[in-house]
Amino acid sequence: METLELLSNGIQGTASRDVVAELVASFVSLQENGGERQLLKSLPNCIASLEGMEHADRTDIRLVLEKITRGQMLDLQRFDNSQEIHALSTAADLDEYTYLVAGCVGEFWTRLCFRHVRQFSSRSEDEMLALGKRYGMGLQLINVLRDAGSDLRAGRCYFPEHELSAAHVPPSQILSDSERFQPVYRTWLEKAKTGLTSGMEYSRAITNRRVRAATVLPALIGARTIALLNAAGPAALQRTVKVPRAEVRAMIVSLGLTLASQKRIDEIFDRAKG
Repeated sequence: METLELLSNGIQGTASRDVVAELVASFVSLQENGGERQLLKSLPNCIASLEGMEHADRTDIRLVLEKITRGQMLDLQRFDNSQEIHALSTAADLDEYTYLVAGCVGEFWTRLCFRHVRQFSSRSEDEMLALGKRYGMGLQLINVLRDAGSDLRAGRCYFPEHELSAAHVPPSQILSDSERFQPVYRTWLEKAKTGLTSGMEYSRAITNRRVRAATVLPALIGARTIALLNAAGPAALQRTVKVPRAEVRAMIVSLGLTLASQKRIDEIFDRAKG
C-alpha cells in the first residue's frame, strides 16, 4: 500500500522523479513477468511524458489514475488476508469498486474524445458521460463474474455479504455449493448485461467509424463472454471462461471490412449473445 501511494504521488506530481526512480529500483526485481517488469522500468519516462502534456489531458489522466489507484487501495484493505475469504459488505461496495477501476475510465474516454475527435457524438457530453460510466462498470463486472472462482481461491469475494446470507451460502462455501450461489451470480450477470446495453447505446452515438469500432469491441467481447458464462453455469467457478482469440480476431476483421457499420455491429452483438 505504501508503494502504491508513492506511485500515485508520482503520477499526481507531488513526489519527485527521484522518489519514482527509487520505487522502480526497489520493486521491479520482484516482478517475475517480463512484460510487466519492462512496464515498471518505463515508469519514469511515462511520468515525464505526462508532465509534458497539455493541461486538460494531464488533468484528466491524473484524475482517472487517482480513482483507479483508490480502487486498488480498497482491494488491498478489504482483502488483506488471503487465508480467509472476505466478501464485500453491500451492493454499493461492488458498484463503487467497478466504478473506481472501470466506470471512471468510460468517463475519461468520453472527455478525451469530445476534446480531440471532431464531431465525436450525436448525443450530448453529459449523456455520453453517463453511458460511458455504466459501460465501464458493466465491463468490469464481467471480469468479476469471469474471475469469481480464481478470486475465491485467492480469498477475495466481490459479491455482497447480505445477498450471500439471503441465499444461505457463506463465502467459504460458494465453491463447494455453487448451485445455491447461482441466484446471486445471475443477478449480477443481468446487471452486467445492462452495462453492455449502455455500451451499445454509447457506440451508436459515435460518428467517427474508427473510434466507434475501437469503442464497441469490448462490448462485443463482453456479450460473448456472458454467453459462455451462461452456458458454463456453476462450472464457470471451476475453470477459466474466455472468448477464443480466433473469435476476437474475427470480430475485428468484420468491423474493419464493414467500416464498423452500425448494422454489422448489431449483427455481431446479437450473434455473440447466442
